[in-house]
Formats: sequence, structure tokens, C-alpha cells
Amino acid sequence: MTMEGKLRLMVALAAASLMANAIPAKTVRLAGLAVLFGALLAAARSIFRQTRRLRERGEELEGRREGLESEANRRIAQLQSLNSRLETASGSAEMFLACVPSVLIGLDADGRITRWNAAATTTFGVDADRAAGQTLADCGIRWRQAGAAAQIAAWLASAGPSQRSADIPFERGHQLRLLGLHIRRILAPDGATSFIVIGADITERRALEQELQQAQRMESAGQLAAGIAHEINTPIQYLGDNMRFLREAFEGWRSVLGQYEQVRRAAESGVNPREGLAALGQAIEDADLDYLKKEIPKAIAQSLDGVERVATIVRAMKEFAHPGDKEKAAADLNRALSNTLIVARSELKHVAEVETDFGDLPPVVCRVAEMNQVFLNLLVNAAHAIGEVVKDSRARGKITVRTRREGDRAIIAISDTGCGIPASSRSRIFDPFFTTKPVGRGTGQGLSIARSIVVDKHGGSLTFEPNGSQGTTFVVSVPLVPAPAPAA
Repeated sequence: MTMEGKLRLMVALAAASLMANAIPAKTVRLAGLAVLFGALLAAARSIFRQTRRLRERGEELEGRREGLESEANRRIAQLQSLNSRLETASGSAEMFLACVPSVLIGLDADGRITRWNAAATTTFGVDADRAAGQTLADCGIRWRQAGAAAQIAAWLASAGPSQRSADIPFERGHQLRLLGLHIRRILAPDGATSFIVIGADITERRALEQELQQAQRMESAGQLAAGIAHEINTPIQYLGDNMRFLREAFEGWRSVLGQYEQVRRAAESGVNPREGLAALGQAIEDADLDYLKKEIPKAIAQSLDGVERVATIVRAMKEFAHPGDKEKAAADLNRALSNTLIVARSELKHVAEVETDFGDLPPVVCRVAEMNQVFLNLLVNAAHAIGEVVKDSRARGKITVRTRREGDRAIIAISDTGCGIPASSRSRIFDPFFTTKPVGRGTGQGLSIARSIVVDKHGGSLTFEPNGSQGTTFVVSVPLVPAPAPAA
């Protein structure tokens, strides 16, 4: 029973007692007071107990409050520590991103810019505030190719998981520059999509690569210079011999012509030319005209052949060493191979017979000067491989050059009967500066440059495979017409 109920019960008992007439009033009052006192005492005890329970409950709640307050303070301290660490990490990340030398751009699912580092500002001349929220097409970059927006959209659509694009033209400070980009798609755990764009201005690198390739091409020509000089010297020698023979023959002919002129004049003047005819006959005999009539045409033909041979070598050298146009153009790869074989003949003829099987190739859109370098590197490597096999002997190997068309690609295969490539070296054969040749014979640059030209610059492939019997076959495959690319 609650305290309120107990008080009501006591009041009811007291009233009942007062109403009893059989009990004296004084007795009733004393009894009522006793009952009231007892009820009050019981109520006080009940109140004391409830108060004590409330105090204990309050103390318990106070303890819990203090515990909760302590836990809250601990959690707040932890959050403050984490926030401080996050701010430090964020600052470090921002500092790190600012120091990255490559272009670093973040894009959301719609292709709008969310991140733009300092390298992007330096490369494109566009600050982060202007670029934020814009697309790559309209952020201020001066692209130098038609349909930039559609091209960028194609990059993002195909960036799964990544898309590489090289030699993308853009303008900065009224100068044409080249950009290389790597776009990667990022998928968050909740399925949200974003992109990260990493890039660099590769203008200077491309210029250095061009200079390196030209230097390597001229170095190759320089190494072949002695042989080329010998190739030119041989026709020059018999050309000189023939010229000397023709000079002597002309002296004999001049003597005959002089005697003939005297006979003609004597006949015209009516003088008997008998004495002149005798002198003419002696001059003809001394000059040996029958011999000259046979040999002079031969000497002229040999001289013309020598001149043509020298002109062919010089023309081949000129076409081979020409730096070529920066832009790709249609070229006859069969002709390029023929010129390269002429240039490398002095390196090849002592160790191998060369057999050609040129197919019907249409013009190939390429940088022909760079393709010349590829062919020369492969032919010289084939000659060196055969030289390792036939050294110290009079035997000769064989180099076979074949071309053919396969669909929309031109295939050039160069086979040799040389020493082949060891299995342990095949995985590194295209690595820069790796070579299996003796010290001083190779620099390890030839195949690396060849692969860069064929694969990176022409979208083709350069592979090799061991021959069934002996040696190696290198296969160059390039598209007849370059595939549409981000670069104009």
C-alpha cells in the first residue's frame, strides 16, 4: 500500500472511533491520537525508506552520470585526436600531391573535375579554382584536336580498368605541346564511379627520343661507313680504269681520224690519195680498231653501270639517313627494305646470302625513316648472329626477308640461320641496354629502339620465334593505316 493509502486508512479509523457513542470522548481522543501517531510513524518510516532508496538511486545515477561524462570526455578526446591526425594526414596528402611532378586530376562519375594538383596548373596554365567542377573539355585546356569533348568521353567510357593515350596535342603559351595520359576508373564499395587522370608533358621526351633515334641511325651508318666506302670504291675503280682505257682508245681514234681527214681533203682537191690511204691503213692497224669497236661499248656499259651503282648506294644512304617528316605518310616498305639492304650490304655479304621475297604491299602510313632504323637493326643483328656460327670458316649463312599483307596489316619477317637467342635471355631481349653480344660489339639499344618505334609509335608488334632448324625469325607487324587515336 502506498503512503497516501495508509494516511487515508488512518483518517477513516479515527473517524470511526469518534462516531462510536459507547466509548468516552477522552478515550476516543487518546485512541485516535495513538492511531494517528502510529500511522504517522509508519508513514515516516515509509518516507525514510523511500528517501533512502531515492538517495541510493540518485547516487547510482550520479555514478552513472559521472561514468557517462568520463566516457564522453574520453570519446571526445579520441575524436579530437583522430581529427588532429586526419588534419595532419590531409595536410601531408595535400603537400604530397602538390609535390607530385606528374599531372594528377580527379574526376567524378560525370567527368567533372574534383582534384587538380599544382603540376596540372603548371602544365596547362589553368588554376585549380577555374578547373573545379568543369570537364576536361571545357576546363580551359587548349586542345589542338577536333572533337576533344567526344574524344575525352570515349576515354572515360573505355577506361575499364584503364586507358592510355599518348602524343595528345595541346597548346600552351602559343606553343604546340604533346601530352601523355593514363586514365583509370575507380569503383567505390558502394558502387560509385570516379576517375583518376595521370599525365605528363612529353614534348621534350619525344624530341629527345627523335634525336636519340637519329643519332643511333647515324651511328649505325657510321659503323657501316667503311663497308659502304668499299662498296662505292669498287665501281669507282673500274669506272676509272674504263675512263683511262677510253682515253687511250680515243688517242688511237684521233690518229685515224687525222689520217682520214687528210685523205678526204686530197680527194676533194683532185690529188691522188694513194699515199694518204697507206698512212690511213697504218693508223687503223696501229689503233687496232677491230678491238676498240668491241671493247669501247663494253667499257661504256661498265662505266654507266658503275655510275648507276654509286648513285644507287648514295641514294639509298640519303633516303636511309634522312630524318623524315614528323608526321606519318604513306611509304613503300618494300623500297625501304631494298634501300636498307643496300646500306647494310657490306655487313651482310661476308657472312650470309640474302634472299628476298617481297609481297604486294600497298603504301603503309608510317614514319619511313624510323622503319628504316628498325630494318637495319634487325638485319645487322641477323648478320652478327650468323657471324657467331660461321666464324673461322668459309661457310656462309642465309638471311631471308619476306613481306606480305595480312588483312589490314603489313608483315615483315626477317629470318637468319645464326646462333639464336638463349632461352634464359628471351624475356629480356627488348630491355634497354641488354645484349648478348661481346663487349664492344653491341650496346643493347637496337632492339629496344626497334620495339619502341614499332609498338609505341606505330601501334604494331615486334615478336620473335626460334626457327625450326637454326636461328631466329623476327616479325614486324604494322597497320596499313593507323587506327584513330587521341592524338591528331
